[in-house]
Amino acid sequence: MSGGSEAGAVVEQRGLWFEEFEPGTTYVHRPGRTLTEADNVLFTTLTMNTQALHLDAAFADAQAPFHRRLVNSMLTLSTLVGLSVAQLTQGTIVANLGFGEIAFPKPLFHGDTLYAETLVTGKRESRSRPGAGVVTLAHTGRNQHGDVVATAVRKTMVRMRPVGQG
Repeated sequence: MSGGSEAGAVVEQRGLWFEEFEPGTTYVHRPGRTLTEADNVLFTTLTMNTQALHLDAAFADAQAPFHRRLVNSMLTLSTLVGLSVAQLTQGTIVANLGFGEIAFPKPLFHGDTLYAETLVTGKRESRSRPGAGVVTLAHTGRNQHGDVVATAVRKTMVRMRPVGQG
């Protein structure tokens, strides 16, 4: 480098190593994600889910109790998990091991913004894969009004901190 200045530290964004997860800690993920009509139609058709409540405005408008199209619940779930990745598992996850206790207490509609938070509910060292551990995460999604629209429990396998990385 010219001018006599030395390069500063280089920081690569990553998720947490297994050792950094603490049961009882809640992570609030920001920013949220506003889900549009285009997002919903693209996801719904990409996944071959032809449910009229997602695609057919005239049909959905005539259906009680919402009288409008709903955001595909699988898009809601995918986005809920996706919102947590940068903060929790980017570059440190080995695999998703499973999902459970999935619920959608209220729907999302076009134009709603999904916000996510994650509670670490448990962790243990892997019995089958040295250098990794299993972390259990309880995800909660809320709309812009604070209403819970999705919950899910996810088990992940996460790498342990590499030797030599403090």
